[in-house]
Amino acid sequence: MAKVSYTCSKCGAAHTKWTGQCDSCQAWNTLADQGPLSAGPSKTLGGKRGRAITLTDLATIEKAPPRTKAGVAELDRVLGGGLVQASALLVGGDPGIGKSTLLLQAAARFARNGLKVIYISGEEATAQVRMRAQRLGLIDSPLMLAAETNLRDILTTLDEEKPDLVIIDSIQTMWADHIEAAPGSVSQVRSSAHELTSYAKRKGVSVIMVGHVTKDGQIAGPRIVEHMVDTVLYFEGERNHQFRLLRAVKNRFGPADEIGVFEMTSKGLVEVKNPSALFLSERGDPTPGSAVFAGIEGTRPVLCEFQALVAPSPHGQPRRSVVGWDGQRLAMILAVLEARCGIPFTGLDVYLNVAGGMRVTEPAADLAVAAALVSAREDAALPKDAVIFGEISLSGALRPVSQVENRLKEAQKLGFCQALAPASKKIEDIAGITVRPVKDLASFVEELFGSR
Repeated sequence: MAKVSYTCSKCGAAHTKWTGQCDSCQAWNTLADQGPLSAGPSKTLGGKRGRAITLTDLATIEKAPPRTKAGVAELDRVLGGGLVQASALLVGGDPGIGKSTLLLQAAARFARNGLKVIYISGEEATAQVRMRAQRLGLIDSPLMLAAETNLRDILTTLDEEKPDLVIIDSIQTMWADHIEAAPGSVSQVRSSAHELTSYAKRKGVSVIMVGHVTKDGQIAGPRIVEHMVDTVLYFEGERNHQFRLLRAVKNRFGPADEIGVFEMTSKGLVEVKNPSALFLSERGDPTPGSAVFAGIEGTRPVLCEFQALVAPSPHGQPRRSVVGWDGQRLAMILAVLEARCGIPFTGLDVYLNVAGGMRVTEPAADLAVAAALVSAREDAALPKDAVIFGEISLSGALRPVSQVENRLKEAQKLGFCQALAPASKKIEDIAGITVRPVKDLASFVEELFGSR
């Protein structure tokens, strides 16, 4: 006899026997029996057998999915070349960061390009959406609006209207009447996302869903929602800063970690075609603690500025404050500088910031961070015409990084004349920029700041 398993309707965890409480999510009375699919007809499937599926081999050639360009280069770049038909996208970001503004502008562009677009808001009335559209100069776009949260009514309307693109703002406000839970709960969010994703695949309609984020910056709700959709985008930036980054953290139809850069203005979001120049536009004369990093975001080279401040601490426990970089990695760099280079930071407060609201996750930024820290500590400015990149190991050795040529070309475009990078056989000078190879962290510090 085939074994029956039980699955939690809230978190999806499997159990070998029924219990009143799920061991994974601690929810009560959520376990339901799942009949064995491999044992033929079962009670849970209504006594019906499944149909045989069609199998193909790896040599089978299929057409690439059709795409529609929005006409916004930064958005099309993040999407991998445009919006894919029958795809489901999830867009997350902090409250007030500009998610609704971005999607309203994108919806208007798609509508002007011939798509039938429906924008459904669960958080605002249609009059409020129209006011935003008027402020953005989009009032003449052939875009249809609705303010509704009942998922059944929404799907019925979509079946009748047959749109090409649907925008749901937001998924946490949707309410499925067959789920006995409040809107925004885990079961409601999961069920609503499943229904909308299934609708997208079944009808060949693209669906974009807005998702709220938690205090940790993650999209609220069960992680399974991110697995359901084809693309997950994060809209990042500081609310009091004009720069915004649209980052793809998952994309089944294009590269992940690709970014699009926008500037928030009084007339909405404006795409930035040269983000490196924007992030470095506020740089003045060389100052201690400032280092320019040549990084790679997705397929795009981006230059940004690391700013460090080192000051005597009035407290027994020195502060370590980081904005735009990993705090744990900062602690590692400080330890390597002390252990391998003899530069102590004991009793000193350390502050590190990435200018322009940029967030850097690349290990290649290690060397630029170390340079900024030592520059701030010694009160000695780095060369103004130099970019720095390289990964630091715990031994103090420097490891080569990828896409060196793209980094150097981007630096050369912005007028930098030299680059400090780990020594490598593959590294070569680019016209207009000289590469100064560095063996290890100790020799790097000695070359720039003298013997410690």
